[in-house]
Amino acid sequence: MGPSMPGAGAEWIVPTLRFTTEIAATVETCFDLSRSIDLHLESMLASRERAVGGVTSGLIGAGQEVTCEAHHLGVRWRMTSRITEFEPPHRFVDEMVRGPFAAFRHEHLFTPGEGGGTVMTDVVDVRMGLGPIGPVADVFAAAYLRRLLRIRNVAIRARAEQPRPG
Repeated sequence: MGPSMPGAGAEWIVPTLRFTTEIAATVETCFDLSRSIDLHLESMLASRERAVGGVTSGLIGAGQEVTCEAHHLGVRWRMTSRITEFEPPHRFVDEMVRGPFAAFRHEHLFTPGEGGGTVMTDVVDVRMGLGPIGPVADVFAAAYLRRLLRIRNVAIRARAEQPRPG
């Protein structure tokens, strides 16, 4: 179902972002790479993203927070996310606790795939909360986030599928 048009009490319905990435690596490897602050920052070099508070390197875990600053669309953004649900190595959820959105929730799911690989699924809900222009802003935010998630997932797959020495 596509977006409904605002007016007459109707609000736009922004679909939840859902991405599935197949990776030729174990569930455990993909789980850890997805919570790596260092790999996340490497994948976001174009936006000059940097971790400025909380867990600023290594692996983030249950109940921990990270604050990141980045430049997107010509604006400097600052957002703090917390790991609110943690079920290694199959699932974790990060949610914004401070930042530019009215709501931001990212669920990371990892299931065994074909031949020992992993199916990594990202489910993202985001709302800008900008009053009457919010529904339109949500559509643009979702499109921009879709691009960023693709970049991040390419980086995770590339690292996970790298040949190991030895």
